[in-house]
Amino acid sequence: MLTSQRKQLILDALKRDGQVVAKTLSVEFDVSEDTVRRDLRELASEGRLQRVHGGALLASPAAADLAGRERIESVSKAAIGRAAAGMIAHGQIVFIDGGTTAVQLARHLPRDLRATIVTHSPSIAVELADHAQLEVIMIGGRLFRHSMVNVGAAAIEALSHIRADLYFMGATGVHPQAGLSTGDLEEAYVKRAIAGHAAETVVLASAEKLNAASAYKIADVTAASTLVVERSTAEALSAPFEALGITIVRA
Repeated sequence: MLTSQRKQLILDALKRDGQVVAKTLSVEFDVSEDTVRRDLRELASEGRLQRVHGGALLASPAAADLAGRERIESVSKAAIGRAAAGMIAHGQIVFIDGGTTAVQLARHLPRDLRATIVTHSPSIAVELADHAQLEVIMIGGRLFRHSMVNVGAAAIEALSHIRADLYFMGATGVHPQAGLSTGDLEEAYVKRAIAGHAAETVVLASAEKLNAASAYKIADVTAASTLVVERSTAEALSAPFEALGITIVRA
């Protein structure tokens, strides 16, 4: 079997099963585990999968640049943002993460909402500039342009002084076993810090993020009390999260 054929079969298995195990593939292909691991390394370097111990998971296409992410299922992201916006009550203190789905959340906040929004995303702050009833607190730090969020020690220090009712988290990977993940180490630290200062974490999970993983783990998936997903999300995708006690909201 040609290397290209093996790689395509690996990708097909990932799409079908959500994960592959190197030992199983070596038996199936009648090649050594070293050969399979080399195939996995090469596919990972191309951004086609995320390697984990013993095998690989789907790589999240949400790791694309901002312009690329804005083109991914904008209608479904708007629906998720609308549903998430409806969870915020008057008087609450709410963290809103960066990212394209979070921007949709901000766009759907009612004009008469009286609440405090804390964000480390300039994009979110700009979206909320005309909401006269909202108190908007901007967390500073080094601008991470890929996600348009501020990261680093300054951001984490500022966040440590705030206790919020809700945190709407964006993650590029949402997986029952691999947990919540993202493509940048500093961003992962900031997201983890925010979750630690919120009473409840709600993850905005468009379809391309489910059962996918990125390089840097934020937390176990059970750090989220709720996942907001597309209405059309298959039961087979949502069931493993529900089994862990996570509430699924279909937008």
